[in-house]
Amino acid sequence: MDEKGFEGLVVWQKAHQLMLDVYRRLVPVLPPEEKWDLGSQIRRSSKSIGANIAEGYGRYYYMDNVRFCYNARGSLDETTNHLRDAHDLGYCLTSLYRELRAQAAEVRKLLNGYISWLKTQKTGEKEPGANLYLKEASAEYFIETASDE
Repeated sequence: MDEKGFEGLVVWQKAHQLMLDVYRRLVPVLPPEEKWDLGSQIRRSSKSIGANIAEGYGRYYYMDNVRFCYNARGSLDETTNHLRDAHDLGYCLTSLYRELRAQAAEVRKLLNGYISWLKTQKTGEKEPGANLYLKEASAEYFIETASDE
């Protein structure tokens, strides 16, 4: 890994730039009635991409890092959905939409590559407790039907 920590990761840098562009270029063009609805949602989801990459980086066991990268990918898809909404609702020019979607596609490609790389490195695999995991038992549900009796 890089001496700069998570900030040295190209995937984090690109995710951070996407977030900045959402904040600086998209949110300001949203109509007033969307500033606190769609604007709030896309700000939060775009921030979550880089935040999850950073949090995963701080985990020692590689599968924890991978799990946070999966969360980042989910936030990326949420951001992409909000971008589509903004465009389809006529709030975002096609040129800006295409730019932001291209950035999102690049982040996805880098994130998938980073996840693959993490899985090959297996950092922390031999640490005590690395093979332990939580498993939730499935809940049993019973359906009762009302009887006419």
